[in-house]
This record gives sequence, C-alpha cells and structure tokens, in this order.
Amino acid sequence: MRACIYGAGAMGTVLGAYISRAGRQIDLVTRNREHVSALNACGADITFARGGGFNAKVKAILPEQMQGKYEIIFLMTKQRDNAQIVAFLQQFLAEDGVICTTQNGLPEYSVAQAVGENRCLGCAVSWGASYISPGKVMLTSSPDALTFSLGSPFAHNEKQGDVAALLGCIGKVEEEENFLGARWSKLIVNSAFSTLSAITSLTFGHIAKGFKTRAIAQTMLKEGMDVASANGVAPAPIQGHDLVRWLNYSNPFKKALSFLIIPIAMKKHSALVSGMYYDLIAGRKCDAPFVAGVVSRFAEKAGSKVPYTDKALEIVAMIEEGRAVPCAENLKLFARL
Repeated sequence: MRACIYGAGAMGTVLGAYISRAGRQIDLVTRNREHVSALNACGADITFARGGGFNAKVKAILPEQMQGKYEIIFLMTKQRDNAQIVAFLQQFLAEDGVICTTQNGLPEYSVAQAVGENRCLGCAVSWGASYISPGKVMLTSSPDALTFSLGSPFAHNEKQGDVAALLGCIGKVEEEENFLGARWSKLIVNSAFSTLSAITSLTFGHIAKGFKTRAIAQTMLKEGMDVASANGVAPAPIQGHDLVRWLNYSNPFKKALSFLIIPIAMKKHSALVSGMYYDLIAGRKCDAPFVAGVVSRFAEKAGSKVPYTDKALEIVAMIEEGRAVPCAENLKLFARL
C-alpha cells in the first residue's frame, strides 16, 4: 500500500518520521527543496520541547517528483489552497484511494467537493510542531499527547482502518462515530488558542497562564461552544476530556472553575505556537478564516453574536494588511468590547 504526506512541513515531518521509524512506507512531499535535501541526506531530526527526540530515515520528494498512484494521501497543507491542491492530487490518487485531510476547521467539505465523499476522510489532530531548519522539527506538544480523531462527516470509508493503522504508528487513534463533534471540539480550541497565539506571538502556555489572555481565550471558547450548540452539534471528547463538561459554564461558579481548568487543559501543549503566527510574520495570509472564521460564519447562520471571535479575526486582517504586527499589545483591542 502506497501512502504519502502532501505538505510535509513541521507536523507532516513528525508524522512521516514516526511512520517511517515503525517500518511503514510513506513519502514526504513538500515544495521546500532544502528540507527535502536535508531529510534525504540526514533523516528527519525530531526534537521534543522538553528534551529528547529521535532521528528517522525518511523518503522525501518534491511535488513534481510524484509518480504512480497512492492508496492514502494525507493532506497537510494550508486549507486556503484546497481546490487547487486537491485537483493536482487527483492524478496520483488510486481508484479506491482516499485523501485524509488533517487540516484544521471543517476541510472535509472542500476536499469531498473535488474528489467525492467516498474518497475523503478527516482527521482532527490534537498536537503541534514547529519547523526549526531543513530536516529539523520540534514537537511542541508532549509525546504522550499525540492523538487523532479519525472519521468522516459523510459515511464510513473502507480505507479508514488502513489510515488508522498508519496513524497508530505515532499515537492513539479514536475512530469517531460523532466525527463532526470531534471536528468542532478541535475547531473551538483552535479558534481561541491558535488565533490568539497568531495575533500575540505567545505560546499556548503563556495564553493559558496569563490572566488577561486566559480570560479572552475563555470567552472565545464559550462563544465556540455556544455556536456549536446553536447549530445542533454536540462536541465530542478531545484527548479523553469532555470540552463542554469542563470548560462550558452557565453561572459564576462554573465560569470560575472553567478559568482554573484552562491551564491544566493546555499543559501538554504549553510550548505550542500557532502555525498561523509563522504565516503572519512571513507576510502570508493565514488560515484564520477557516478556523475562527467558521465559528463566526456559523454564528451568523444561527443568529448569534461572537464579538471576541470577530475581534480576533479583525486583528488578523489588520496584520495581513500591514496595519499591525503580532504582539501582546493587540490584546488592548479587546478592551473596547
């Protein structure tokens, strides 16, 4: 069975390194020529944020070097270019093959639109990594937090077991019956923490520990949970924890408890910095419209208001337009709400 990771940046390199180390075949595909050269010459050098790591021999190629057909393609690029990328990948997808999108938000619909619902799987990934230099990546989540929620918002796919077997080389895989709920759980967390990290340059740990940043994150989490509920979605447990049970609130006592729990919930991801931050400082548009933007759009659909989520999106737009830079000073803009 042939498989590849298309968009083998930081997280794709980690995934590919673990799968290759387990003795399974996987091609790492990326447009970063220096990264391809370093991976093939020296292997994938994976370091852990709290010390340790490993090196794994991998096979890396450029998109133009792709040949033949793949039964499984993991899609790990930015969601903004899905239509163009999936159209390109179709020529390399086996007749009974599947594209498994590990992107944030609700990307399955754009993938399925291009290849069909029966050739699309989704995977909510609950960990992060950072690109250090060609061939070198840091796993910024704890190694024991490498979990996956696998499934489809459409129907069961026969390739799901094969995909789960590959993902099982790195961590725990939950094959979700309530996959849409799992997607929303990850979406809610990313909408708050990834977006705030992008506009402030802070790690998830700093956001969770700081009084002001935690209060903003808590409000954005609440907005996301309320929007999911208003649209008839029941968020599924994430990494074994019931997001709604522990972080949702309807009275001052539960709100105070939620506030205390947030740093504990983010402990294993404290070193993580949003990939959207790196896009912004590089002068690229980030995927905020496909993460926090989903919460905002579904709120409008349900006739709800999400002022903190909308403000975060507004700040992202300011940075992309060159009217602001990612820094903690941007938090002052929430004070007007």
